[in-house]
Amino acid sequence: MSEAPVELRETIQADLQTLYEHQADPEGSAMAAFPSRDLPAFLAHQAKIQADPAMIARTIVADGQIVGSIGSWDAEGERDVGYWIGRRHWGKGYATAGLRAFLEVERSRPLVAHVAEHNIGSRRVLEKCGFVFDHAAQEEDVIEHVMVLLAEA
Repeated sequence: MSEAPVELRETIQADLQTLYEHQADPEGSAMAAFPSRDLPAFLAHQAKIQADPAMIARTIVADGQIVGSIGSWDAEGERDVGYWIGRRHWGKGYATAGLRAFLEVERSRPLVAHVAEHNIGSRRVLEKCGFVFDHAAQEEDVIEHVMVLLAEA
């Protein structure tokens, strides 16, 4: 699949309902191996993101629609990146295009991504953008692959 054209914008209040619905999808949550939050917890988390100057949060937009979100943050001595694409937008190239665009905003290297072992699509997105497998780790009942981008993609 070729990459779809996307735009990144700073995440705004008007985006939050759609982004909440994306992360609340049970199939998306299972694919990410990350539990969804209820609305109050989601909004509290978003407020924390907006208040932290070290965090970068962007909304991924394609054809005028919100298709996902992407961001980076400091965690345990590393700079992490993560993204979430709404399930109805899977397989259209938005994750790859969004990550490529985000790597122009987030210039920190190394940049680390954690992906559930069963999430082959997300691992492939990371590889297309220059991330390489570093190691596997057990997180509760999920094996995750830690992927690293060492230099500019």
